[in-house]
Amino acid sequence: MQIVTKKAIRYGIIILIFILLGLSYIAFHYFQGIPVLNYHQINNKDHNTLTLSSTEFEAQINYLYQEGYTGISPDQLADYLQSGKKLPPKPILITLDDGYKDNYQVAYPILQKYHFTATIFVITDFVNNYGKYLTWNQIREMSDNGVSFEAHTLSHISLPKASDEEIRNQLVKSKEAIEWRLGKKVDYLAYPGGEYDQRVIGLAKEAGYRAAFTVNFGRDRINSTLYTLNRIPIFGGQSHTFFRFWLRLNFTQTINALQNLKAYLLKEGNTSIAGLIYIP
Repeated sequence: MQIVTKKAIRYGIIILIFILLGLSYIAFHYFQGIPVLNYHQINNKDHNTLTLSSTEFEAQINYLYQEGYTGISPDQLADYLQSGKKLPPKPILITLDDGYKDNYQVAYPILQKYHFTATIFVITDFVNNYGKYLTWNQIREMSDNGVSFEAHTLSHISLPKASDEEIRNQLVKSKEAIEWRLGKKVDYLAYPGGEYDQRVIGLAKEAGYRAAFTVNFGRDRINSTLYTLNRIPIFGGQSHTFFRFWLRLNFTQTINALQNLKAYLLKEGNTSIAGLIYIP
C-alpha cells in the first residue's frame, strides 16, 4: 500500500509539473511582468555561487542583445509600475549588487559592447577602502556613461537585526554618500542579503527611497509592491550557467511555482519527492 501511495504521489508530482509548465506558457505570453536580473561578481578567478566568468556573462548579455531586449533604468521600471508609463520593447533591468571592482573591469566593457545599461547597488563604506571593491573614480566614470548607482547600505548589515537608529544611519548615510559623490539623486535600495521586514520597509520609506529590491525570485508587474520588488538571481559556480540563465529568464513563473512546491513538500517531510524537483 505504501509503495502504491509513493508511486501515486510521484505521478501526481509529474502531472503537476506539466500543468505548471502549461500555466507558465500562458503567463509568459499574457502576464509577463518585467525581469530584473541580479548579478554580483564577474571574473575568472572566484569560482563560487555569486561569481560568473566573463565568458558566461558575455554569453548571457549577447543572448539578450540577439533576442531584442532593451535595458531600462530603475526610474523607468518604477514609472511603469506606478502609472503604467510605456516601456521600450522587451524591457529588462540588469542589476549588480555590492559594487565589486570587476563590475568596472569586466562587466562594464561587455555591457557597453552590447549597448546595455545597468544598475549597481554599492556598499558605500567599501568603496575606495577594499581592493576588490570599486573606487569613486570608477563609479564616476560609469555613472557619466549611463550606469545607475543606488544604495546597498553603508556596510551590508542584516537590517532586520539592527536597531531603528542603526537602520536609519545605514540607509540615509549611504544614500547621501552616493548623491554627494555623483551629484545625482539616489532613489533605490537593495536590501543586504535580501533581508527585510515591515519595520525596515517603513524606515526605507522614511529615508526617502522610492522603491527597494529584494532577492525574491520573480518578475515585477503593475500591482507589485514597490518596496518588495522581485529579481531573478543569476548564479555562477563551477559549470557554465547559460542553460540555467535561459530557464530562469524564460520560465520565471514555473520556477517560482516549483520553488514553492518544493518548500511545501520539505515542510511536510516529503524529502524524497522534493528531491525529484529540479530548481535551476
